[in-house]
Amino acid sequence: MKDNINILVVEDDADINNLLHKILSKQGYNVRSAYSGSEAKFCLEQQEYHLVLLDLMIPGITGEELISDIRNVKTIPILVISAKPGQDIKVEVLRLGADDFISKPFDIEEVVARVESQLRRYLIFSNGDNNSNIFKHKNLVLNTETFEVEVKGQAIAVTAREFKLLKIMMSHPNKVFTKANLFESVWDSEYLGDDNTVNVHMSNLRSKLAKADPDTEYIHTVWGIGFKMNDKT
Repeated sequence: MKDNINILVVEDDADINNLLHKILSKQGYNVRSAYSGSEAKFCLEQQEYHLVLLDLMIPGITGEELISDIRNVKTIPILVISAKPGQDIKVEVLRLGADDFISKPFDIEEVVARVESQLRRYLIFSNGDNNSNIFKHKNLVLNTETFEVEVKGQAIAVTAREFKLLKIMMSHPNKVFTKANLFESVWDSEYLGDDNTVNVHMSNLRSKLAKADPDTEYIHTVWGIGFKMNDKT
């Protein structure tokens, strides 16, 4: 039921905020508006939301700061809508933890479609796989209870860190993980810009998966950002 889904729209331009509120409310979602980063943070502390639509150039706490704040405590989808120009901005917010980016001026139908897409992925994960010991992706199966990895029914010997890398990515199969995300999660240490550690472990993991299933790519490199599970057939 869409009326059980809460969306927070963070946009300081009243006309745009009202438009997004109206569009999403018509789709049946429960929508709340915030006009500054500080107000948005207050809203997030008072109520659970399933998705945040976020402008970057907002008063108070900036959009970029808000992304970081949310990612410290929540995995909800963050969809950035911004007039900031350039590919560098998109890469930056994705690295910070945003899930998608739409440039202004935006197409209404595109916004609705992307909201639906992000919510569908998030709700499937949070309602099902999050509580499961088994993660599946194509022919790959990971069991967090037995610490076993199988490809096409064949057991794959992986290291503890390779297992953790795979578990993180399979837990959020549509998310792009930066090397910093992966390093800090798996090595439990501050990332100081050394790409080689993550690259070597990722390369070894890919080799093992490819040996078991040479016709399928399981881990996709998103150039300039990081890695994600490959969703292409």
